[in-house]
Amino acid sequence: MKKIVVLATGGTIAGSSTSSLSGKYESGKIDINDILDSFDEIKDIAKVCGIDICNIGSQNMNENIWLELVRKCNELLSSNEVDAIVITHGTDTLEESAYFLNLTIKSHKPVVMSAAMRSHNSLSSDGAMNLYNAISVAAADESAGMGVLVVINDEIHLAREVSKMDTIALNAFSSPNCGKCGIVHYGKVKFYTKSLRQHTLQSKFNPDILPRVDILYDYAGAKIETLYKSNAIKGIVCAALGNGNLSPQMLKFLKSARDNEVVVVISSRVNGGVINGSELDFAELGFIASDSLNPQKSRVLLMLSLSSKEDIEKIRDNFDIY
Repeated sequence: MKKIVVLATGGTIAGSSTSSLSGKYESGKIDINDILDSFDEIKDIAKVCGIDICNIGSQNMNENIWLELVRKCNELLSSNEVDAIVITHGTDTLEESAYFLNLTIKSHKPVVMSAAMRSHNSLSSDGAMNLYNAISVAAADESAGMGVLVVINDEIHLAREVSKMDTIALNAFSSPNCGKCGIVHYGKVKFYTKSLRQHTLQSKFNPDILPRVDILYDYAGAKIETLYKSNAIKGIVCAALGNGNLSPQMLKFLKSARDNEVVVVISSRVNGGVINGSELDFAELGFIASDSLNPQKSRVLLMLSLSSKEDIEKIRDNFDIY
């Protein structure tokens, strides 16, 4: 049987509520091994053990935990005693963590992330089935070399493509540009597509620290001329309007930031689509188009690019490669 380690970071899947009919709960209250011991079905899939990395709501996720998590993943995956990893995570920032790991884990072995929209003791909680399916996907031979996968609500998604699209629904996650890459129904795994973008062993990123990159949200009548005087900011991602359009004050501010050698990436506040900036000359402005990456994932890639001390043209290429 495959040997799988479950790394837990907390989240709703480990959350506890005082009532099975209450949406109010505390994230990360239940130890991962207690969760694994609560159902025997996984013993038929693989030999599974759990390690708690942290017990937080994913709104408290940060770059230091990312770096700790990737170090632990690479350590475990380099061992012949580990065949795959499953990571439990809160839903709010799962897509960012998944994309970060997709670009920094150095192994072809399966890495699968999962979560829940209802707490562990909620009526009709989705956590146990999501975890069962995630372990099933991690145990599947076909999952090797796929990069980091996200399994939730019977669907398998690529880390680069998946986003949380609903605040409370069980089907909160989707991949708006490419769709899911597979399905898993009661542990039965089927894949239909894979990523053409580089990841894991193909990725060059191996960060020790992550420089500060902030996200600015554009809107009608934006007024931001007094913001961001800190020299600590190395990059800015703009959640721009539509296909990379910018309000007058935002455009003025981003030009100023670029003049001060801050790297500027233009994404969109729209949930899907590709940025090509048809109304602005990004090359002339010195901006970088995010391709189809949303703002939060653009921030991840920009941080990793800056950590490698790459010039702006190489960073621009990264958004076509990854």
